[in-house]
Amino acid sequence: MRLGVLDVGSNTVHLLVVDAHRGAHPTPMHSEKTVLRLAEQINKNGELGKKGIDDLVEAVESAKAAAKRLGCEEVMAFATSAVREASNAGKVLRKVADETDVELRVLTGEQEARLTFLAVRRWYGWSAGQLLVLDIGGGSLEVAMGIDEEPELAESLPLGAGRLTRTRFSKDPPSRSELVATSAWLEDQLGDLAKKISKLGEPDRVVATSKTFRSLARLAGAAPSAAGPRVRRVLTDTALRQLISFISRMSSDDLAELEGVSSGRAHQLVAGALVAQATMRVLSLETLEICPWALREGVILRRLDHSNGGDQTALMTGQGRH
Repeated sequence: MRLGVLDVGSNTVHLLVVDAHRGAHPTPMHSEKTVLRLAEQINKNGELGKKGIDDLVEAVESAKAAAKRLGCEEVMAFATSAVREASNAGKVLRKVADETDVELRVLTGEQEARLTFLAVRRWYGWSAGQLLVLDIGGGSLEVAMGIDEEPELAESLPLGAGRLTRTRFSKDPPSRSELVATSAWLEDQLGDLAKKISKLGEPDRVVATSKTFRSLARLAGAAPSAAGPRVRRVLTDTALRQLISFISRMSSDDLAELEGVSSGRAHQLVAGALVAQATMRVLSLETLEICPWALREGVILRRLDHSNGGDQTALMTGQGRH
């Protein structure tokens, strides 16, 4: 079965096409993305502006055409924090559906955390024991923990890299005072989460997903993507601290020139690094393993689990109507 997953995030609209069937390893066949930065196009009234909506419609239509050209039997389309938090989300979703015939379903932050956790659990297997999973997106930080496929804890906090860049930094690169204040503020915001996690005991494995963590690990010396997904990659607290002292003095244009940093996300890399550091510090984590699977793979795996005719609406992953 050839499946497409269309992920409308805070920064990009990303189409992933895989060949997969129940019980098998999903094989990536195609990936393409369009940088829209939707979260940055939300106005003071909390609405996604006309240009943002028009850009989204165009990107979804383009992804739909690509999925059809590539022979996808089904496209699961979903949106995360940028659309979720827009005060005119209903209007945006209707516009996309009317003009592209693709129905975007909006995932809650908790659903994001649960689906990402599922992907990580499947990647590492039962031998990983109790997993603690971290995912830094553009708008939110997702954290999940548990010993089964359904995590015992699944939290989403408004601490995404893009959000912090917009709300905490006024300069590029940010000033020293902004960095110090943001680090302290983050640790305060994460206090309640740390208490919840401590009640669940020590994790056997701590795993990070998302482009932000992958970029930070790469800059800290992890193997490049060309080495393949099965190469073990880690990010340590020591390496992260040293990395922050380096990248926090660079402009976003200069950061975009570094290997492993995409131009569309370079402007929020420092904020993402601060979120990672604060989370590791508050949770007393020394090392994170980087997992190549995340939310999109979780959506695919959940769909395959229900490939015997289960209710697709219950998956909350979205499905194109074409």
